[in-house]
Amino acid sequence: MVTEPMRASLGQQIIIENVSGANGTIGTARVARAPADGYTLSLGNWNSHMAASAFYPVQYDIMKDLDPISLLTISRLWLVGNIGLAAKDAAELIAWLKANPNKASAASVGTGSAAHVCGIHFQNITETRFQFVFYRSGAPAYQDVMAGHVDLMCAEASATVPLVRDRKMKAYGVMSKARWSAAPEVPTMEEVGVPGLYIPWWQGLWAPRGTSKEIIIKLNRAAVDALADSRATRLFSDIGLEIPSPELLTPEGVRAFQQLEVEKWWPIIRAAGIKPE
Repeated sequence: MVTEPMRASLGQQIIIENVSGANGTIGTARVARAPADGYTLSLGNWNSHMAASAFYPVQYDIMKDLDPISLLTISRLWLVGNIGLAAKDAAELIAWLKANPNKASAASVGTGSAAHVCGIHFQNITETRFQFVFYRSGAPAYQDVMAGHVDLMCAEASATVPLVRDRKMKAYGVMSKARWSAAPEVPTMEEVGVPGLYIPWWQGLWAPRGTSKEIIIKLNRAAVDALADSRATRLFSDIGLEIPSPELLTPEGVRAFQQLEVEKWWPIIRAAGIKPE
C-alpha cells in the first residue's frame, strides 16, 4: 500500500524482500551493513526495531546503526479469547485468572514478540499467571484460539478484527489509551480498571547509518506523501491501521519515540528473562 505510491513519487522500482528469522533481526542486520546510498531500506516494526535487540545477540546498535525515515502505521494490540470462555468481560476474566493461576493458556508468535511481551506485561500489572504456547506465525495461533486449544492471545488487532466481527473470537480489551476506531465497542483496559496497559504496534522505515540528509529528506517526503494517498488511506482505515501523528512522520520524531520505547520495554523484557528461540 505504501510502496506503490512511493515508486511513482521516486521514479524507482521498489522490490520487497521478506527476510524472516530471529524476530526480524536477520533482515535488520542486513540493512545495517548495506551501503548508505538510499537503495537498501528496512521496513521494521515494534519487534525488529526495538524489542528483539533486548535479548538477541545482534551485531548492530538499533539506535545508532540505522537512520529513521518515518513511521508508517500504528495498530493496536488487544486481548482476545476463545468464544467459549465463560468470562463475559475483562473484569471477569482477570478475576478468574487470579483465582486459577496457570490454568489458562495464551498464544504467542515466538518468544519476545509483541504478543509475548504484552502477555507478560498484562500478568505483571494484573498479578495473574498463565502458560504461554508459542507459534511460528499468527495464522496457526489464531486457529488454535478459535478452536479452543488455547484460551487467550494478545493479538495484533488489525489482523484479528475480522475474526472478532465474525464472532469467532471475543475481544476483552484494547491495549491503548483510547478506544480503537475499527472496534469502538471494545473498551480499553484502563476502562475496565487496569491502567498502564498501553502497547502500540508500530511499523516504520529506516535506512543504513550515514545515509545523507538529502536522501533521508527525499525518502521521507515520498513516504509521507504515500500515506496521504487516498487509496492507501482508505485501505488502512478499513483494516484499522492508523497514520501516526505528524511528529512521528519526521526522522527526529521517530528517533525520540524509538528511544522512549527502548527505555520502557527493555527493562520489562530483561526482567522476564526472555531468551532467543
